[in-house]
Amino acid sequence: MRAEIADTVKLEIVQAGNPVLRQHARPLSLAEISSKEIRELIESMRTCMWEAPGVGLAAPQVGLSLQLAVIEDREEYQKEIPEAQLRERERRPVPFQVIINPKITEIGGERAEFFEGCLSLSGFSAVVPRARRVRVESLDEHGKKNTIEASGWYARILQHEIDHLQGALYIDRMRTRTFSSLDNWTQFWKGKPVSEIGKALGVVRE
Repeated sequence: MRAEIADTVKLEIVQAGNPVLRQHARPLSLAEISSKEIRELIESMRTCMWEAPGVGLAAPQVGLSLQLAVIEDREEYQKEIPEAQLRERERRPVPFQVIINPKITEIGGERAEFFEGCLSLSGFSAVVPRARRVRVESLDEHGKKNTIEASGWYARILQHEIDHLQGALYIDRMRTRTFSSLDNWTQFWKGKPVSEIGKALGVVRE
């Protein structure tokens, strides 16, 4: 394990096409979780996430095939978003969290569809259907068991990051006709309801 993270003083986010993003990441042992290397990796990932900036970062995104992710949706990220949009997305601040070796379960059958981006697909976005509510059982940075029940945008962040740990990207789940550069999203679709965008783009829902 030490060899895996020996060169991670300054982390770099890898982009789609790097094979590490398509590997099923390996779980961490309790001994590894308590190690100095993993503690330092978590702090480096936190800094990398802030600098990007993003609301989540999984270890495969920095080239490490480990079942580890960090998330944080800071209040300051939401200040420029209209209140109506925050309500629609059920988006609220989420404190910093570490999830290790997670198992995710969908709660109920409700789905939500919104545009989603990824630090490893820089410059693009697409509408992605996700479960509205999930339960995640994982270990925290101290190796303690933790159960999270989340809804709305928080649930979306968890699903997105756990996908990374299973070798999946949002493009595997997206409504393909909505895939867009961020420049074009800003020009044509920003602020419009997803249902209206879907009609304009000829999205067919199952």
